[in-house]
Amino acid sequence: MQATASTHHHHLFCPFTAPSSSRRLSRTLQIGGRRRSSASSVVRMSLRDDGPALAVVGVTGAVGQEFLRVLSDRDFPYRSIRMLASHRSAGRSIPFEGRDYVVEELGPESFDGVDIALFSAGGSISKEMGPAAVERGAIVVDNSSAFRMHPEVPLVIPEVNPDAMAHIRLKGRSNGALIANPNCSTIICLMAATPLHRHAKVVRMVVSTYQAASGAGAAAMEELELQTREVLDGKQPTCKIFKQQYAFNLFSHNASVLSNGYNEEEMKMVKETRKIWNDVDIKVTATCIRVPVMRAHAESVNLQFEKPLDEDTARQILNGAPGVVVIDDRTSNLFPTPLEVSNKDDVAVGRIRQDLSQDGNLGLDIFVCGDQIRKGAALNAIQIAEKLL
Repeated sequence: MQATASTHHHHLFCPFTAPSSSRRLSRTLQIGGRRRSSASSVVRMSLRDDGPALAVVGVTGAVGQEFLRVLSDRDFPYRSIRMLASHRSAGRSIPFEGRDYVVEELGPESFDGVDIALFSAGGSISKEMGPAAVERGAIVVDNSSAFRMHPEVPLVIPEVNPDAMAHIRLKGRSNGALIANPNCSTIICLMAATPLHRHAKVVRMVVSTYQAASGAGAAAMEELELQTREVLDGKQPTCKIFKQQYAFNLFSHNASVLSNGYNEEEMKMVKETRKIWNDVDIKVTATCIRVPVMRAHAESVNLQFEKPLDEDTARQILNGAPGVVVIDDRTSNLFPTPLEVSNKDDVAVGRIRQDLSQDGNLGLDIFVCGDQIRKGAALNAIQIAEKLL
């Protein structure tokens, strides 16, 4: 049954408090900064008869909540929206764009009549329910790793490889389809690396990540906050999500370590980069670290090119790249920070400099920061959905 909606005062779904935005990123749209005449104008722009029927799977999680924020922020058109989650969350009321919606328990029948289903409920749920949604004619945009490396499933960053999903459209479709959202670290890295790759062709990329709590979900974010309070109060920190103290510490990413010594997160970056760039020969190595930051990832990226690329040209390229903002003030020692990009759409890049270990302008070092929940997950998925319209 369709989620019931009742008229209610307008409520923007904002689960986390955002730091005050910097003027340097003022061109980035965020939900708190959009100028809107009234709540009713938002409903008129988004809720309309000619829009697609949406479903949000995992709506009570960190990314699920961000789906709602981004849908509202970007005035995504929809004629109906189903809020779906596990039986534990079923029956909860979620306010969205002036209406209250009742969370429904997820099941195959949840996708009857749905055009676009946004999934962020983990790989096992995606593997079970993704095909069920496709069978019922829905186009699934999946945020898990379940289908990313399937050869027939497009793995898409809209600013990077939109052609991979060019054959999938809502209009005139005869059946459902699956589109995969890449890993958050891959998205943030390739948003900055791809414009440079197009110009000079990357032959090798070395990445070190500094990954936020949000990548492990809302419970991890809550535990980081709890641990911080406990440590400051001289108490033993609560370690439920991670096996060790997270506050005032950092450690190797909590993904499983494979026989080759890389963890699963690192291998995702290797494999996904090759698929997105459509280049099996690209050399990629990564070291992924979990750091006590709330919701934005940082990455140190070393690039080796086939053709020379000097830092001034690289800076110009990045300044013109969609979804990228350059923060590279050497005089003031001001560069991207996770805090500054939190709740922002754009990926920030700085520390743009020639790699002194490589001759002939064949190497660059850059430092990249991006909001893990937003561009690293929800925003990218909804940008994919926008291309379906």
